[in-house]
Amino acid sequence: MPKRLRATHLFVQDYDAAIAFFTQALAFVLIENTVLDAATGKRWVRVAPDKKSGGQLLLVRADSASAAAMLGQQAGDKVFMFLDTADIHADYAHMLASGVQFVSPPALKPHGWVAVFLDISGNRWDLVQPS
Repeated sequence: MPKRLRATHLFVQDYDAAIAFFTQALAFVLIENTVLDAATGKRWVRVAPDKKSGGQLLLVRADSASAAAMLGQQAGDKVFMFLDTADIHADYAHMLASGVQFVSPPALKPHGWVAVFLDISGNRWDLVQPS
């Protein structure tokens, strides 16, 4: 039976700020935003590059000391996520204009064009236009 990863959780400080970052700066779509517990403000929030990609992020508010310690450190000092694009230069320009912080601009590597940026929590991502 074929399998696929449905979602990966990403710790964030604030749901609404994270939704804005992903849907505006990265042009993701909001898949779901459901209140799970009104008293605590806990929500089930999923975003994805598009509705068909299969790869979704579950945005999880860091509401404990151990979760807060993971903000920006979900992969240590390594790249946490790899986001493919068909046009790295257009996406780079859009993301830069939207306030996304880049660690490195697009550069040609053996496997394609790559730019490194930080998400709203400070995790490193590779924006990749494969060769």
